[in-house]
Amino acid sequence: MSTTAVAELDLQPANNRSAFGEGFARMDASQKLKLGIGAMALLALALAFFFMGRQPEWRVLYANLGDKDGGAVVAQLSQMNVPYKHAEGGQAIMVPADKVHDTRLRLASQGLPKGSVTGFELMESNRFGMTQFQERLTFQRGLEGELTRSIQSLSSVQSARIHLALPNQNGFFREQQKPSASVLLTLHPGRTLDRAQVAGIVHLVAASVPEMNPKAVSVVDDAGNLLSSPPDAQAQGADTQKLQYVQQLEQLYTRRITEMLEPLVGRNNVKAQVSAEVDFSMVESTSELHKPNQGAEPSAVRSQQTVEDGSAAAARPSGVPGAVSNQPPATGTSPINGAAAPTGVTGQGTAQPGSMRRESVVNYEVDKTVKVVREASGQIKRLSAAVVINHRTSTDKAGKETSTPIPAAQLEQMTALVRETIGFNKDRGDSVNVVNAAFNVERPSSEVSEPAWWQQSDNQDLLRSLAWPLGMVGMGLLVLMGLVRPSLKLIKTPVAARANTPLQPLNAMLNEAPERPGLPMPGASNEPTPETLRLADAKRLALENPAAVANIVKGWVNGEAPA
Repeated sequence: MSTTAVAELDLQPANNRSAFGEGFARMDASQKLKLGIGAMALLALALAFFFMGRQPEWRVLYANLGDKDGGAVVAQLSQMNVPYKHAEGGQAIMVPADKVHDTRLRLASQGLPKGSVTGFELMESNRFGMTQFQERLTFQRGLEGELTRSIQSLSSVQSARIHLALPNQNGFFREQQKPSASVLLTLHPGRTLDRAQVAGIVHLVAASVPEMNPKAVSVVDDAGNLLSSPPDAQAQGADTQKLQYVQQLEQLYTRRITEMLEPLVGRNNVKAQVSAEVDFSMVESTSELHKPNQGAEPSAVRSQQTVEDGSAAAARPSGVPGAVSNQPPATGTSPINGAAAPTGVTGQGTAQPGSMRRESVVNYEVDKTVKVVREASGQIKRLSAAVVINHRTSTDKAGKETSTPIPAAQLEQMTALVRETIGFNKDRGDSVNVVNAAFNVERPSSEVSEPAWWQQSDNQDLLRSLAWPLGMVGMGLLVLMGLVRPSLKLIKTPVAARANTPLQPLNAMLNEAPERPGLPMPGASNEPTPETLRLADAKRLALENPAAVANIVKGWVNGEAPA
């Protein structure tokens, strides 16, 4: 009984001490180093995951700033304690998304960014003693800046630069020179300007400068191509417009044919091309026709003039002078059936001489027809349509596809539809040719049409967003399982072993009748076995020197080699 009490008194302080502290104290230097490194790595990963999870979303504050404006903006952001970073090779300044608008307003209140393009605000900084030449130059720079700002507001224009040539005006009108301008445009990638937009830029610049002719404005892109038409290129521009008209006309008829036949043969089973021959010549004819009044057709009298002039000589006395001869002539009588007596016949039947003149002028209206014919330009002279229709495709029960040609009767009906669609005119020389043939179309395989899941853009974006969290978690598990867990296992294992393993051999050595489960009972023999002798020596040592036995057991627990 006393020996058991001594063993219990010796092991009682070990149970009261902390298990973790006792296990950590029994660890060697290498194990402690691994545990410290693992703990520090886990702490660093936890802090990195926490701060990266709270990292704000960055948005572009300003882009395409000059070096001067960029430096001023960065300096002001540092004074305002606003975090920023550069992106796109330093071409953009980015700030947190929740501070974009506030930062822009605060920078705008300080006049930032000033921009490389300055307008009429240059006139506000006139210094004392400025000469007339400097004033004129400042005005010209301000006008160029305002025009540049106006042109850069177009959606297709990325940047612009304008050079104005404003000659000095003098008192001699004949020696005055007209102003001119040159515009250099840099367009956004993939953007173009049509002729209407270029003409708008030309008229914008010409209308902003007094007495500037639109023909004196040249517009050039960043590749050196002249966008504005030169003064002597009117014919070339007209030819371009004619070509565009023909192309639009052909596309219109092609679309009509496709829309008419696709409901019959299916989508992508018909191809059509239309060639149009257009007459752009302008014909003007004038004809003047006179229609004479001939035959029994009534005539219209425009004017009539009749002049009659007649005179008769005075009667002279005749016969023997006397009273009888001086009598006036008697009244002439006309017989009923005979001719009337002529005037100037005297009673004695003597005729008296006389004269008569009559003129008649009649003017008739003459028919006159004036016809002016102006034929419109752009008339269609001839149309040619070529249509190819794919064979019909049918699928049998086994899933095999077979193609069969379209019957001739149905093909003739389709030809009639095409003729009616384009307004076929035989007298004009139009031609329509409809052919039925099998299309040689390479159908994409399923693998090409539908990429793998890791090649899809949505899945790639998801993987990129999850790469950082999953990497952090994997790193943490690697550190935990490789460094921290073995060390913690070494700390906890001796405590459990001390609670179960060391006490049983000690109790077995102290008890007179040890229990050894699993070992066969020794046979009855009077001679002591080696094992019995070793057990007796151990009991004797435990009774004589319990402290030494306790130290031996402690060495077993710590895994130290016996001395």
